[in-house]
Amino acid sequence: MEYVKSQKYNTPELLAKIMGPNPFKLQEEMLRNHKIPAGSLVCDLGSGQGLTSVMLVKDYGFTVYAADLWSDPQENRQFFDGMGLTHKQIIPVKVDATALPFEKDFFDAIISTDSYNFWGRDPEYLDAKLLPYVKSGGYIYACVPGMKKDCHDNLPKELLLSWTPEQLIYLRDTAYWNKIVNSSRNAEVISVYEMESNEEVWADWLMQENEIAVNDRKTWSAGGGKYLNFIAFILQKK
Repeated sequence: MEYVKSQKYNTPELLAKIMGPNPFKLQEEMLRNHKIPAGSLVCDLGSGQGLTSVMLVKDYGFTVYAADLWSDPQENRQFFDGMGLTHKQIIPVKVDATALPFEKDFFDAIISTDSYNFWGRDPEYLDAKLLPYVKSGGYIYACVPGMKKDCHDNLPKELLLSWTPEQLIYLRDTAYWNKIVNSSRNAEVISVYEMESNEEVWADWLMQENEIAVNDRKTWSAGGGKYLNFIAFILQKK
């Protein structure tokens, strides 16, 4: 696909801040033809250094809580100020995705780009820990790195060049995520699908010079990308 919105973020300074495969392109594909009204109050869950949050404000017209456990809200605030965003447009907060501190029925939507797999694999998570904070009729859009077909019983040697079996436990296939989201009693599953984004978003990441990206090159240089994909799912709260 053409990543029209993502092009403006294709700068060395912003790409140096990414923490994995290009989050701008992943988010743009995930939100293609989205149903969230402009002006909605949105939680960017697992926002990292706030790149996806900036895009949600600037390109989609949302008011955003940039929620992350590991990033520094003050540093993110400085970044948001530098991007010309006000305190009313975007609010950085330090939160645990399994213990959200917000009021019930607070958000019009929750969006999560390349992080939901770290906390959302518990079948009870959606109903117990996430959906209570979404308004009735509101949406969840999430995308996660995955496997084209589950191979944990016989992990390819190419994947093990960059990651341990314990790290690979976070990568699952479409059938796995279908089962997880369809276990929810309080959400309608609109779709679960393999995304187009894979080689291109990985290529953007592997061009970076941080030690994690350099380590990930081992798998891709050996052809391990053929086992991997990205998976998106869209839910609507009943």
